[in-house]
Amino acid sequence: MRAAVLHTHGQPPSHAEHPDPVAGEGSSIVRVTAAPIVPLDLLCASGTSYFGPPALPYVPGVQGVGVVEESSTVPAGTRVFFATSAGMTAGDGSLAERAAVPDEDLVALDVPVLDAAVAAIGLSGVAGWMALMWRARMQAGERVLVLGGGGAVGQVAIGAARVLGASGVVAVVRSDASRDRALAAGADEVVALGPDTDELTRLLGDPTYDVVIDPVFGVAATAASRVLAPGGRLVNLGGSSGDEAVFSSSVLRSRTASVLGYTNNALTTDQRRDALTAVLQHAAVGAIAVAYETVTLADVTTAWTRQSTGRTSGRLVLTI
Repeated sequence: MRAAVLHTHGQPPSHAEHPDPVAGEGSSIVRVTAAPIVPLDLLCASGTSYFGPPALPYVPGVQGVGVVEESSTVPAGTRVFFATSAGMTAGDGSLAERAAVPDEDLVALDVPVLDAAVAAIGLSGVAGWMALMWRARMQAGERVLVLGGGGAVGQVAIGAARVLGASGVVAVVRSDASRDRALAAGADEVVALGPDTDELTRLLGDPTYDVVIDPVFGVAATAASRVLAPGGRLVNLGGSSGDEAVFSSSVLRSRTASVLGYTNNALTTDQRRDALTAVLQHAAVGAIAVAYETVTLADVTTAWTRQSTGRTSGRLVLTI
C-alpha cells in the first residue's frame, strides 16, 4: 500500500510503499479516507516525546476516518472514526491507505459530516467538549474564556460553549488568521495574546469568567486565572505556550476558584465515543466546526512541513 513513512526522527515522512497491515485478534482493517496531521503526530515523530523514540520505519497518524474492510466484530462497509497509538507504542498509524485498528477504538459514524471535516474535528473535538462538560461542569448562563481560540480544540470549545448555553464566549488568539477562525467558530469577542501578563489581564476585563478552557498555559493561563469569577474553573489541557504558569494563592482562595487538569487519556471508551458523537451531531447542523484544508497523501512531505511551521489556514487533513 501507499503510506506516509517516517525513516528519520525529526524529519518529515515520505510518500512510499509500505507493507499492508494485518488484522490481529481484536482488531480490524480500515480503508482510510481522511486523516489529519495533529501536534501529537509531530511530537512522536520527533523522537523527543515522553513515549520515547518510535521504532523506524513507521507510519504516523493517531486518528482518521475510513471504511471497515475486514473485521470479526464490525460489518464490512461501516464508516468509522478511529484512533491509533502510532508513535506511542509499536505499530503504524492512519496516514496510509489502510490501517489496523483495535476494535474498541472504532466509532461508527452515522452523521452527514464530510470525512475530512470529521477528521479535522476528531479527538480535538472530544477534548473541547469534555473539558467543558465533564471537567468544568459548565452550566447554561455561564461566561466562558477560551485560550488558543484559533486552534482546533479552541474552535470546538467555542462552538460547544455556545451549544451548552454560555452567556458569552471570549477567545484569546495569537494571529489575525486565528482571530478569524475564533470569530467564525462563534466567539463574541477576541483578544490578542501578547507577552505581557498585566496587559493581557487588562484586556480581558473584569473577573467575570466562570470557565476558562486552556490548551496553551504560560502567560495566557496566568492572566486568565486573574479574571476568574467566584467559583470559576480553569481547565488546562495543553501547554503550547510553555509548561509553566504563575497563579496567585490569594486570588484563587478569595474566589474559591479551581485549576483543573484534563487529558483524553482519562476517558473511558464509552465516554470518548459519546463525546465524539455529540460533537458531530452539532457539527452536522453547523453549530461546531474546525477550519481545515485537504491535501493528498502524495503531498504528505510538504503538508507535514507546513503543519510543523504553522503555515496553514487550519488543520491539514490528508485525503487518501
